[in-house]
Amino acid sequence: MKNFLFISPNFPENYWMFCRELKKNGLNVLGIGDQPYEELSQGLKDSLDEYYKVSSLENEEEVYRAVAFLIFKHGCIDWLESNNEYWLERDARLRTAFHITSGFQEDDIPRIKYKSKMKAYYVQAGIPTARYHLVDTLEECEKFIKEVGYPVVVKPDNGVGASHTYKLEDQGQLEEFFRTKEPEVSYIMEEFVVAEVNSYDAIIDSNGDPIFETGNVTPISIMDIVNHEDNALFYIVKQLSSDVRLAGRATVKSFNVRSRFVHFEFFRLQKDQKGLGRKGDIVGLEVNMRPCGGFSPDMMDFACKTDVYKIWADMIAFDRTQMQPGDREYCAFVGRRDCKKFILGHEDIMTKYSKNIRMADRLPDVLAAAMGNQIYIATFQSKREMDNFFQDALKYEF
Repeated sequence: MKNFLFISPNFPENYWMFCRELKKNGLNVLGIGDQPYEELSQGLKDSLDEYYKVSSLENEEEVYRAVAFLIFKHGCIDWLESNNEYWLERDARLRTAFHITSGFQEDDIPRIKYKSKMKAYYVQAGIPTARYHLVDTLEECEKFIKEVGYPVVVKPDNGVGASHTYKLEDQGQLEEFFRTKEPEVSYIMEEFVVAEVNSYDAIIDSNGDPIFETGNVTPISIMDIVNHEDNALFYIVKQLSSDVRLAGRATVKSFNVRSRFVHFEFFRLQKDQKGLGRKGDIVGLEVNMRPCGGFSPDMMDFACKTDVYKIWADMIAFDRTQMQPGDREYCAFVGRRDCKKFILGHEDIMTKYSKNIRMADRLPDVLAAAMGNQIYIATFQSKREMDNFFQDALKYEF
């Protein structure tokens, strides 16, 4: 029986379903987390063969000791994953330390985590990327901006989400950034790309071939949502466009991805941009070697009439799956801010779209910054119906 060690199986909350499907496939499922066992959901408890509680997952030595104990008790670990961006580097260090060869190792981390180093692999895949400069001195950054023009985007070279990400539009904002930036953080500065974000989401087998593919579109950037306290929206596409599919598969090969759930982000240009392409072209943004965050796995299930938790677990256990998607739809996400006075209230939305709503929930503050306080997930046969839903759900009084 293969041993699978899941780091933080309780967060995000829906990740327990990865463990459920692993258990169904006959794996010995072990977990390490910092939530007390008695507080775990019953579904997760039933899916784990053993759970080791640490005082904090941030305590690296304690986590290492937990892995060592589980190996002593259960034998060699065949797989170790968190499927979580925050723990990807830790996962790789643990695999390297304990000779777990079924995933990225410590020396793989720079190319899959540092935005500046990803660009060379996009080039290998034949995909253009925005020009960039690693932030050093004010004078050198001014030289770069003279070349590409304002606005520019600055963000941590190794970052998660939109934390510490800024759009700088003039000299004053540039100087303010230098006065207030975190001194221990390495930043990358990029030319601003006028585009929407299109993603390639896939489960990849051990040969680097996809056994499931879909994608999403985000018309509003996460940077703007966080920095301007805007509402959030994105959607899972009904059909993955051929150019995103080709770019995604080329990126898989360039990064030598095997046996993973991936979320690759691309810009689709909304106007011609010198050095990048024509309106509608695809430009590389960044790779994420894990599932798209939040409720996206559930949205993929709703949109594709499938179960990505099972497909992923089938890939782990059998390197293939028999599960095929059903008839596809669009799946829309809306996150509304409590600070906005919306034209349609919660009950109005729930009544008008009762046949479409698949999930409606309040989010804790830790997630609300990027996703909104009140979320709605709904499916639609046509883009026109979905656009009407976005308009109804997000229209508010100024």
